[in-house]
Amino acid sequence: MNQNTGKTVLILGANSDVAKQCIKQYTEKGFSVLAASRDTVSLEKFVADHHLDPLKVSILYFDAVDFDSHQKFYDELPVKPHIVVYAAGFLVDNEKALRDFKRTYQMMQVNYMGAVSILNIIAMDKNNAYLERIIGLSSLSGVRGRKSNFVYGSTKAAFTQYLAGLRQELASRKIKVNALVIGYIRTKINEGLQLNESLIMEPDYVARHIVNAGNCFTTVPNFKWKIIYIILKILPEGLVAKLP
Repeated sequence: MNQNTGKTVLILGANSDVAKQCIKQYTEKGFSVLAASRDTVSLEKFVADHHLDPLKVSILYFDAVDFDSHQKFYDELPVKPHIVVYAAGFLVDNEKALRDFKRTYQMMQVNYMGAVSILNIIAMDKNNAYLERIIGLSSLSGVRGRKSNFVYGSTKAAFTQYLAGLRQELASRKIKVNALVIGYIRTKINEGLQLNESLIMEPDYVARHIVNAGNCFTTVPNFKWKIIYIILKILPEGLVAKLP
C-alpha cells in the first residue's frame, strides 16, 4: 500500500537495471525519486512502460565522470534528498583492463572517483537537514584481490573503504551510510560473462535490499553470497591465490 512519506531519494546512475527497480520500489513506498543518469531517454521509457507516477519521478541528467559538473548538478536539484543511492557502475574484463589503461581508468572514474566527487559534495552540505542515508552499491569482487577480476575489484574495494570512512564522518550527524556488497546480478553489465546460474540474483531482489537498508554498514543480499563473503574474508592468502 502506497504511503506518502514526503521524502525524496536521489539515485545516481539510475539507468542500471537494479537502479530502475529501486525507482519502482521507492515510488511504491511513497517516496519521490530524482533519477539521474546520462541516458535520460531510457529512464523516460522505463517510467512510461511501468506506468509510474510522473509527479513522483523526476529525470535528471548526470554524468559520473564529469567531475566539474557535480557541484552545479547538486546545487540545481529541485529538492535536496533524504536518501542518496550511488548505483553507477562500469565493468571491463580483467584481461582487457590489464592491456588497456583507458578502460581501467574509466572503471576508476565511474566506480570510485565519480562516487567520491558527488558524495563528498552531498555529504558536506550541512545545510541539508533532510539527509538521513547514503547507500553505495559495491561488489564482492572488492573483498579480496583475485586474479580473474582484481582490476575491477580494486575500484570496488576503494569505494567500500570510502563508504566505511564516510559512515564514521557522518555518524555525529546521525546520517547512516550503507554498502551493498553484491554478487552476480542478471544485468546489462554481466551480459556475455560465463557465470554460475545458481548464484545469479534478479535486479528486483537486490533492489529490495537497497530500499530496505537498515543500520548495518554492510549488506550482502542472498544467503549463498553471504557464505561466500565470509569465506573470502577469512580465507588464507595462499588459498585465495588458487582461486580463479
